[in-house]
Amino acid sequence: MTFSFPISSRFASAPSSPVRDILSVLKRGGVITFAGGIPDPDLFEIDDLRAAYEHVFATMPGRALQYSVTEGEPELREQAATRLSRQLPTMASDIAVTTGSQEAVFLIGQVLLDPGDVVLVERPTYLAALQAFDLAGGRMVGVECDAEGMVPDALAAAVAKHRPAFVYLVPNFGNPSGRTMSAARREAVAEVLLRTGTPLVEDDPYGELRYSGAALAPIAAVPGMAAQTILLNSASKVMAPGVRIGWLRAEGDVRRALDVAKQAAGLHSPVTDQLAIARYLDRCNLDAHIAKVVAVYRERRDAMAADLAAVLPPGASMTRPEGGMFFWVDLDDDTDTGALLPRAIDEGVAYVPGWAFYADDPRRCTLRLSFVTSPPEVIREGLGRLARAFGWG
Repeated sequence: MTFSFPISSRFASAPSSPVRDILSVLKRGGVITFAGGIPDPDLFEIDDLRAAYEHVFATMPGRALQYSVTEGEPELREQAATRLSRQLPTMASDIAVTTGSQEAVFLIGQVLLDPGDVVLVERPTYLAALQAFDLAGGRMVGVECDAEGMVPDALAAAVAKHRPAFVYLVPNFGNPSGRTMSAARREAVAEVLLRTGTPLVEDDPYGELRYSGAALAPIAAVPGMAAQTILLNSASKVMAPGVRIGWLRAEGDVRRALDVAKQAAGLHSPVTDQLAIARYLDRCNLDAHIAKVVAVYRERRDAMAADLAAVLPPGASMTRPEGGMFFWVDLDDDTDTGALLPRAIDEGVAYVPGWAFYADDPRRCTLRLSFVTSPPEVIREGLGRLARAFGWG
């Protein structure tokens, strides 16, 4: 007789991540993947990171292997505050270390949402944020977006109608859309949020991976916005995701409430990783590393832009991202990219169907393509396989 555990209603019907499901299929090999939003491991600064860990174990092994404070190691909080202060004045006391920024997203849902509370999100938006907020009992509502991101008038109307717990945005090189919110649009969105007293969760894992255009300050830097914004950053995309280190910036009681949630979830993030990343930031030149990565990724972005434009059918559109990791393709027809995924994998190429990134009323003729792990010649071959799978040309 097989025993069956009673599963809570929140998890019994919760789907797994389509991205993770696709990645598990790809273990069979022979498939060019544009599915995962992961950095190229060939670009990791292995020697510098190894030296940082060796320093930690050589000088403070007892501390590195012991329990510690929930909010994070002081050295790392200071380093994070210093980097954020380039665009937004930040004190170490404003910083809480998280186990990657994904943990921050999950904790925010637990702290800010009661069952039935509305979260306003972009159309489309980050899939794992939708999952995290859903598990907290939130009800996600997509807000109209254009090439510059969330439309201020649509945001104002949605705030008036739904009185959301908060708005969740990825203003830099959105996942999956690749969009970047202009400076003027950031100010217009901030005006709505300030006028209505609506909190903002601003997720910025990709902001330093910029290939063209001028760097833009976060929405949190608009005068008045810092106090009502939780700003998320991560080491995953610019250093290495395996260390699982991120941080959030928040002011006042909400930061302390997030500490309480983190105590219940996991006490604290790995101390060894925190101390090693703090050492790396103190002694190594992260900006130089990012510049090296950006040069490689820019070439790959440009290759995908050119080759994708050559194979897309009439009527289709795509983003040309200023940074980050993703192209967003909208075929604007009756194609169901989810239904075509098995055929694409048989052709030897993978992508993420776009429907999963919508809070509501998904566009099934969309797909997300990641370019950062493939050199130009592999991108060309992969897009050729995609064209065959979709019957283009």
